[in-house]
Amino acid sequence: MGFFSGLDTERYDRQYSDRQLVARISNYFKPYRLQLVLITVLLLIIAGAGALTPVLVAQIVNEIATETIVTQALLLSGLVFAAGVTTWVANWGRRRMTVRIVGDIVQELRTDSFKAAADHDLSFYDEVASGKVISRISSDTQEFGQMVVLVTDLFSQIIQSIILGVILFTIEWRLTLLLLGVLPIVFLVALGFRSLARQMTRAGMRAMANVNATIKETVSGIAVAKNFRQEGSIFEEFNAANRQSYQVNVRRGLVLSMVFPVLNALGGVATALLVYIGGISAAQGVVSAGAWFLFVQSLDRFFFPVLNLSAFWTQIQQGLSASERIFALIDADPQVIQIDQRIPPPLSGDIRFEHVWFRYSDKEPVLCDFNLSIQPGETIALVGHTGAGKTSIAKLIARFYEFQKGQILVDGMDIRTFDLNHYRSQLGIVSQVPFLFAGTVAENICYACPDDQTYREIQRIVGQIGDGEWLDSLPQGLETEVGERGGRLSMGQRQLVSLIRVLIQRPAIFILDEATASIDPFTEWQIQQALNLILADTTSILIAHRLSTVKAADRIIVLEDGQIIEEGNHNSLLAQNGKYAALYNTYFRHQSLAYVEQARSLAEDLG
Repeated sequence: MGFFSGLDTERYDRQYSDRQLVARISNYFKPYRLQLVLITVLLLIIAGAGALTPVLVAQIVNEIATETIVTQALLLSGLVFAAGVTTWVANWGRRRMTVRIVGDIVQELRTDSFKAAADHDLSFYDEVASGKVISRISSDTQEFGQMVVLVTDLFSQIIQSIILGVILFTIEWRLTLLLLGVLPIVFLVALGFRSLARQMTRAGMRAMANVNATIKETVSGIAVAKNFRQEGSIFEEFNAANRQSYQVNVRRGLVLSMVFPVLNALGGVATALLVYIGGISAAQGVVSAGAWFLFVQSLDRFFFPVLNLSAFWTQIQQGLSASERIFALIDADPQVIQIDQRIPPPLSGDIRFEHVWFRYSDKEPVLCDFNLSIQPGETIALVGHTGAGKTSIAKLIARFYEFQKGQILVDGMDIRTFDLNHYRSQLGIVSQVPFLFAGTVAENICYACPDDQTYREIQRIVGQIGDGEWLDSLPQGLETEVGERGGRLSMGQRQLVSLIRVLIQRPAIFILDEATASIDPFTEWQIQQALNLILADTTSILIAHRLSTVKAADRIIVLEDGQIIEEGNHNSLLAQNGKYAALYNTYFRHQSLAYVEQARSLAEDLG
């Protein structure tokens, strides 16, 4: 089907049988066994009261010629009223408990799916759009909850039909067998739509996930779009995804809307057949008029649950597909595999790469038989062209990605044996683009504060950076709102907050992917101050873009195509006149004070 193009499944998607889905869903209902028993009792009461009405009416028809008609009519009216009140009260209690249980289960399902999404490796998000993950956590869990409520309604109607069927069989077994003989035909036709309904529903959900992903991406990048006057372009991108979703869901609706008319037609044929045969039987005295009337009254009660099941097949399949997508997210296999979960002791930061091989995909490898040793407390700077492997080394140390061969040892222990949460609690990481959460500066600094950290101690540490002068430029100091993604702060201020956030954490190993953005000299001096405070007590890996950061390193590692080609300090590497000297002259030299002074003198001479 051409309209499914662009709606490919995710790498981690998997298909579950209905039995597997029901078993998995049942696990979420186990803590609510008592409530489910009460709901079942209420359903039986509702079904019994609903089945009682046509039986009472049939009884009065049989005695319509007797002298007790008035007494019977009063008694019937009272019983029908009592049945109605009983149905209302029981239905209110059943719906109240059902909504509460479904709400709790949807909350638990969202919690599980969000926890799974948060625990997935960075490699997971390299392949999956975050908007599609959001769609599974929010929209799909909601669809699942709606399906559960619908199923309880259908279950009530089915129980009512079973009770009524037993009563009918005791009154007139021949017409009952005829009625039951029609049901398998209706069921077979309904089941015939099952596969197509599931396929259509999956496609509709993938299309909606594409819309959510497009919205998230375009809204997140709205500033860039406005800078380049691309509002029309992002609208067209959204419009294309929205139109695709519209087309897929309209086709799904057209296909699934065929279910009810087909089954309704079958129900109409069955009703006409039973009315005809029952009428002839009543006229011939084979069955009583009351029994025939009871059958006519019961036809809708018999066929309605079946037709309802088919008419709501869309929602049921949508709910099953939603649960399938949620469980696929929860069950997605991690790429980073820990062979043990031991809690690491306080680390000194002795890091060794031993014959490590790493690639992001089956394509070109990033590191080949890579070896590197970093001493405790040492600061190394990684330099090299884009794609040389600098960031990959940092991410492997942080266990964001899985390497294919070799070992990475920290303090002589394989990092694959560490509990990841406890291990990463001893790492301090600042990415190239500092990310701040909406909130105050203080809240962002304290994002991962130790439990014993006090606000006064935070103020003291912040005050060590440029004597706290950088806070004077903020309207409310530490209580200044940073805005979404830190948009109300300058890039330099965001870097300072990110560095102080690490400084507060007191890590054993520090990883800095330094930003390349230009900042004023005063802010750079403040950043260097914060950096020096961190470097003094940690083993540090710096992916350096500033000359001041490179020169501050104890050792500079020059990388090319995943291999170390030079290492040493700044002066020794310049003296070698090799790759580092070329990088220095290309990227770093213009940042040096000597170069600035030379350029100034040259400009004055020319002037």
